[in-house]
Amino acid sequence: MENMFSVAGKVAVITGAGGVLGGSIAKSLSKAGAKIAVLDIRQENLDQRVSELKAAGGDAIGFICNVLDMNSLKSTAEKIVAEWKKIDILVNCAGGNIPGATLAPEQTVFDMKIEDWEKVTNLNQNGTVYPCLAFGEIMAKQKTGNIINISSMATYSALTRVPGYSVAKTGINIFTKWLATEMALKFGDHIHVNAIAPGFFIGDQNRAVLINPDGSLTDRSKKVLAKTPMGRFGDISELNGAVQFLCSDAASFITGAILPVDGGFSAYSGV
Repeated sequence: MENMFSVAGKVAVITGAGGVLGGSIAKSLSKAGAKIAVLDIRQENLDQRVSELKAAGGDAIGFICNVLDMNSLKSTAEKIVAEWKKIDILVNCAGGNIPGATLAPEQTVFDMKIEDWEKVTNLNQNGTVYPCLAFGEIMAKQKTGNIINISSMATYSALTRVPGYSVAKTGINIFTKWLATEMALKFGDHIHVNAIAPGFFIGDQNRAVLINPDGSLTDRSKKVLAKTPMGRFGDISELNGAVQFLCSDAASFITGAILPVDGGFSAYSGV
């Protein structure tokens, strides 16, 4: 029973691992004994992450990879299998909102540029679907594996100012459920596809809309905290346990689930 949550010896592929979210999950899984394939489109971030993992005693390799390019993804998958013989875990951390797709308070949806809509929906939706296909095909051949996608609180109810991001993340939800069904029906019960839905965490992408230049909370932050029963923002490390759980034998009968990690935000009506 004590090894129920173990991921030791598993090969974990993490897209966007050079970023804050991907980096936190990579470090956590590495500390738990997983081998980490670090994927990022930026060489500097990639090199830094691999160095950090190795310096902490982890086993890690890095690959420049474009999550919107199937050739790049399939080539990377082949290299990882050549190195470590298998792929046990895929965590799709590449994505996020972009400034041009976030409406200013005085703007309406009709002010949004179509090219920004296309960028944010393509990055988040296809940037998750394509890795699922490239690495999921390896798992289908193995008949074992775990895929973790990143959803959002923007899929539970309408969050103002982020229409493109909301639509893309909602698409990830149904694709997660669809792929979970496909894998279980056609490739057996040892392939699981789930997602986590983070609540509100302050990071580089949302800092400007949540924190004023003087360090005080914006009106948006105050509204978020008023609807979060725990009354605080999350720490990025608080996502790590949920990811490891879903990648372990403890979650052997869980697939197609969207797990909120949100301090109760999605449960609370605000009243």
